[in-house]
Amino acid sequence: MKPARIPEYFSSPHHWGELPWGEYYREALETQLQPWLAKMFGFHLLKIGHLSTEINTEACAISHQVNVALQGERLQVNADPLHLPFAAKSVDACMLAHTLPWCQDPHGLLREADRVLIDDGWLMLSSFNPVSLLGLGKAVPFVRKRMPYHCRMFTPMRLADWLALLNFEVMHQRSFQVLPWSKQGGKLLSAHLPALGCMHVIVARKRTLPLTLNPMKSRKAKTPIRSAVGATRQFRETTKASSSPADSPHPRELD
Repeated sequence: MKPARIPEYFSSPHHWGELPWGEYYREALETQLQPWLAKMFGFHLLKIGHLSTEINTEACAISHQVNVALQGERLQVNADPLHLPFAAKSVDACMLAHTLPWCQDPHGLLREADRVLIDDGWLMLSSFNPVSLLGLGKAVPFVRKRMPYHCRMFTPMRLADWLALLNFEVMHQRSFQVLPWSKQGGKLLSAHLPALGCMHVIVARKRTLPLTLNPMKSRKAKTPIRSAVGATRQFRETTKASSSPADSPHPRELD
């Protein structure tokens, strides 16, 4: 297995239209995310990457939505996704729509998203599935250098493993768009063979375990110390019974 971090730099597309059948991918991804966007509430939604900025998120109740990328259109913040200029635990939801395939350090990107997310915050990410018809193109020498075959493709199991290491709970994951060149993606194939979909989406929530024990549980965990009152009383009674008559303050008179 190739390492996640590589020295090479990939030039990511600025629009879905630059990808073959890119508009089909965008519409299919919006359909998958729409039910979950309606469940998200908060103050700030962060869209990281050029392709994330074009995803329609009107169904989300979070009104303040910020687009972040190094350069391009529709951006509110020009910044490196690997070094987000936001405070820790200040964002309610993050979207990484096909940002990992063109990222030089996907581990660092996920850690940065984890840093800015609040406890129980939402993370939405999508990528290409290597076990699909689209993934077969990377095996062809004269095709692998074209768009989008020159990007990196991670298996859904590998992405889920990365999220588990960061204490994310996967709420939803699904592969879709089995036929890349079809607008519907092949409804019959998607219904019976969803694992062969060329696109994969994951919706997860950040779970933070408390570092301090629950006061009630810590109180029960303590071993109770028995009271020493009874032992002290017993000692006094034993001492009094064993004391000699000469020790008495009123000795008996001699006959």
